[in-house]
Amino acid sequence: MTCMWDFIARARSLLFVPGDRPDRFEKAVASGADGVVLDIEDAVAPEKKAEARKHIRCWFAEGGVGIVRINAAGTPWHEDDVAALAGRPCSVMQPKITNSAQVADLMRRLPSGSTVLPLLETAEGILRAREICSEPGVTRAVFGNADLGRELGIDHADLSALSFARCQIVLASAASCIAPPIDGVMTALVEDKNLTIEAEHAASYGFTGKLCIHPRQVPIVNAVFTPSAAEIHWAQQVLAAAGDGSVGSFDNEVVGKPIVERARTLLSRAGGRSPY
Repeated sequence: MTCMWDFIARARSLLFVPGDRPDRFEKAVASGADGVVLDIEDAVAPEKKAEARKHIRCWFAEGGVGIVRINAAGTPWHEDDVAALAGRPCSVMQPKITNSAQVADLMRRLPSGSTVLPLLETAEGILRAREICSEPGVTRAVFGNADLGRELGIDHADLSALSFARCQIVLASAASCIAPPIDGVMTALVEDKNLTIEAEHAASYGFTGKLCIHPRQVPIVNAVFTPSAAEIHWAQQVLAAAGDGSVGSFDNEVVGKPIVERARTLLSRAGGRSPY
């Protein structure tokens, strides 16, 4: 991973914005989201995809920052999407990933210094998550709960039904030594309580961020994935108890290396994130 894209590894919230709505680009950046995803895929009608590419190129040319979600390989728009990203390093969210060869092919065609966020949203992609996450160029995996739910014929908001898929992505990310993954979207826009529940559920599995489809979701997601004051205090106390690195104790708990490393990771997550 290059320093240019370090913010992706730390992002709690990634907010989608349609690529054909340049009037919303600045608003998305100002939403408080840690990153913005300029979408050419699901949020843009076929007849407007060329226009979306143009607006995104102009945004980058003027110094704008963002991740681009392109259309999947094999669609009528994929080749033009990739061609539109030539000229400067970019970060691409790649949908419908089923194997690592798709990532490798995209990386060969992107400018040097680019990175990929594979969107794991198919049954095959979930089962091959380790292979995909280990491919050079992958910065962080993203869970596509809505499309996976459609493929499986289940409600994508059913947390228990998709528990295996979430575990698979978290384990694959850890085994591949990349940042913990980003959870999928909540499509209901007015259920703030349920969004909190869903985000907390993902966090309990090891996700450290979540996709957002509306600015009102951003502060809720950021709050869930930001270590609390109590958690930060616990981590600081653990590190203090660790002292010279020997096994110690804190709050009636043995403080060994795994606990110390967890505390350090938590404190690292409490640092700054946004490139804006």
